Amino acid sequence: MLVHILRQLPPGPKAVVVHHRREEVRKATRDLDIAYCDQPVANGTGGALLAARPFLKTVEAPHVIVTMGDVPLVRRETYDALLARLADRPFVVLGFEPGDRKRYGLLDTSGPVVRRIIEWTYWRRFPKADREALRVCNAGIYAARRGTLLDYLDRLEQRPHRVVKEQMGRTVEIPEFFITDLVELMAEDGLETGYALARDETEVMGVDDPASLRRAQRLFGLHSFRTD
Repeated sequence: MLVHILRQLPPGPKAVVVHHRREEVRKATRDLDIAYCDQPVANGTGGALLAARPFLKTVEAPHVIVTMGDVPLVRRETYDALLARLADRPFVVLGFEPGDRKRYGLLDTSGPVVRRIIEWTYWRRFPKADREALRVCNAGIYAARRGTLLDYLDRLEQRPHRVVKEQMGRTVEIPEFFITDLVELMAEDGLETGYALARDETEVMGVDDPASLRRAQRLFGLHSFRTD
């Protein structure tokens, strides 16, 4: 699945952030020309991006795509659409419109601009009319101008969230970093975030349990994917 995702990405240098079962990931992708960035602790999506900072500093590509390792049905055309939006704005979010918003983060938009990304913990408490007005969900996939992204990673590092988790039978509080905070950090400086929409919600479905894997395998057989 990870190999397929890497091959769906547009041409350019690539890196995989590794943590859980890192040696197995390296072995599975050893025939690909990619770099590896070690994330010492599982400290959020923003933490994974911070782990990739040394790689981002060394490559010369003007644009960056940030995607997840469990979304195999995203099309090359969707990644290309994200990159195209960078002509107008330095940061772009991939959104989708599902039948059920479940516990997804939602995009608070004004025309083509994303003002903020609101997590379920917060939007579920909104008045009904305000909740109904938020229809676009965050797919967790982004594109950015590389120079701008590097500038704001320093700011993101200074903005940890204290998250309580169960680890090894113990309740611990750890600092986590959220990629979604980049939207508000940039907005504070007057930089606008744009968004593009996936074709449908199945395109961005995450494969994180046996049932979703079986569904993704069925859907994979119904679609063609370009890897050139």
